[in-house]
Amino acid sequence: MEENKEKHCLVCKSDENTVPLVELSYKNQKYHICPQHIPVLIHNPGELEGMLPDAGNLTAG
Repeated sequence: MEENKEKHCLVCKSDENTVPLVELSYKNQKYHICPQHIPVLIHNPGELEGMLPDAGNLTAG
């Protein structure tokens, strides 16, 4: 997956002009997620399959 220069939430696609975004690095790429969806990343990362490479292989923290 190629890094997208536009900053938007992985899940809801809201941009940085709409909501605050948190940047994360994964597999040498930069991604962004809004505070509302951070719990998905922490507790149900498999739900990010198709949005984050190999998310189905991540385990809940």
